[in-house]
Amino acid sequence: MKNFPTGWYLIYTKPRYEKKVLLQLTRMNIEAYLPFTRTLKTWHDRKKYVEEPLFPSYVFIHLKNLESYYGGIDADGALFYVKTKKEISRVSDSIVNDLKLVTTQANSVEVTQEYFQPGQKVVIREGALTGLNCEMVEVNEKKKLLVRVSLLQRNILISLPAEQLMPA
Repeated sequence: MKNFPTGWYLIYTKPRYEKKVLLQLTRMNIEAYLPFTRTLKTWHDRKKYVEEPLFPSYVFIHLKNLESYYGGIDADGALFYVKTKKEISRVSDSIVNDLKLVTTQANSVEVTQEYFQPGQKVVIREGALTGLNCEMVEVNEKKKLLVRVSLLQRNILISLPAEQLMPA
């Protein structure tokens, strides 16, 4: 394979191995990304905020050549690359950039597999998420912003004030 298609891809991991796979890829100098969300966990004696993977069992990996391809799949806990038919599926750079922006800047992030009708296209015009393209949808009689991650069949919902938005 002479011309390897450089870009972002997804590795499916064993359950609860996401951080271990990310650490191994980083040690191999392979760029990888694991989006996290902070959730409040409640035990019988205490409550604590914990960082959990936004997409359990998935790690984003940036492949540059065949060496990084084989290095990624050889990581302990990595099971396989996400494929469409017989080819590994490429993830759009804009989706990875949007995920990075949302997970580092948004306070309340919610992931859902629910299907939403296409909503009004909007762009965030001010604040930490400036420039993010998303859709305005209604969830439980509240307006929320939706970022679609079609390859994973997941949606990310964010709450923001309407004055920070403008039509796309």
